[in-house]
Amino acid sequence: MSLLLTEDQVQIRELVRRIARERVAPRAAEIDRTAEYPQDMFDLLRELGLFALPFPEAYGGSNSMVSSCLAIEELGRACYNTAYLLLLQWVPFGAILAGGTQEQRERFLPRLAAGELRGAISSTEPQSGSDVAGIRTRAAEVPGGFRLTGSKIWCTNSHIADFVLVAARVGDEKGKGSGSIGLFIVERGTPGFVVGRREDKMGARGVPACALFLDDAFVPSENVLGEPGKGFKLVMETFNKSRPLIGARGVGLAQGATDLAREFVQNRQAFGQRVSDFQGVRWMLADMAMQTEAARNLVYKAAAMVDAGVSLEQLASIAAMSKCFATDAAMKVATDAVQLFGAAGISNEYPINRYFRDAKVLQIVEGTNQIQRNIIADRLLGRGAR
Repeated sequence: MSLLLTEDQVQIRELVRRIARERVAPRAAEIDRTAEYPQDMFDLLRELGLFALPFPEAYGGSNSMVSSCLAIEELGRACYNTAYLLLLQWVPFGAILAGGTQEQRERFLPRLAAGELRGAISSTEPQSGSDVAGIRTRAAEVPGGFRLTGSKIWCTNSHIADFVLVAARVGDEKGKGSGSIGLFIVERGTPGFVVGRREDKMGARGVPACALFLDDAFVPSENVLGEPGKGFKLVMETFNKSRPLIGARGVGLAQGATDLAREFVQNRQAFGQRVSDFQGVRWMLADMAMQTEAARNLVYKAAAMVDAGVSLEQLASIAAMSKCFATDAAMKVATDAVQLFGAAGISNEYPINRYFRDAKVLQIVEGTNQIQRNIIADRLLGRGAR
């Protein structure tokens, strides 16, 4: 790895790598096969104290996005779903840290850091997909708070979350544009708030995603995150800062797929020689290694920019590049790895098809890679950030 890491970061990487190899990898196939939430893996991450890793020392963290990407990469190398558990804890934590009141921070953040609470964030709707500005869920102001009405889809972790950060349009039907979107902390058990069925997904199977239904669900004023109607910027800030973490999941998947393919071809014989001795196979492996390393360096550049506190305007394009390139690389590497496995690659007896399915998911979630390309192009052409 061509990264200049601090001693603490090296220690984090080595610890998580060892845990991933010894305790996470043996569970990965079963988590994928059963599509059951891996509570034991959540408990393991809590035991290791990783839930506060990206955040200030006051919450038990290292205040380092680079360290967080290292943890995600090493876990993702063995098990996409276990790595995902960290991200699902970090995104709502980051949103509340960035836009919450002091009371909200004190109420939620220590318990999120300790793994005593679980959160989720929900912006996607059936008609708008990646278009956050097209949200139709309504938040009508009433005495003491807001009443939310609408529906959401693909809300990951909502089946078990103690609260969901819901993006909704503030005001009546005339409210237009991104400026009227608010972010609301909707707690489990709120009357009128229903979590729907779990989606039967191709990949990322161990952490369910569900539809949400809000029917006049009351959210008290103390659960409004930031200023009402100004949640769009907060949502975008949260997504921008989390994109290196999505990229790190891509790097982990690509590295894991390369590891498996290398081991497979070194232990197979064909036409009187090892499969790894064929030039075509060697070149495929070389391309996989180059793509993975290029993705790794771009992801950690973006992570280092977050740690350096660069402006969101400066970060947006590089964060989008890191997510887009790394997840596209993961898909390409996983596809080539399946090819190197031959017929074994399409058998559920071998783990490589799991990497292929999970990599495809990464090209779509957290803003499709087409949306990332729009962000990059807007920056190049001097247009307003999306």
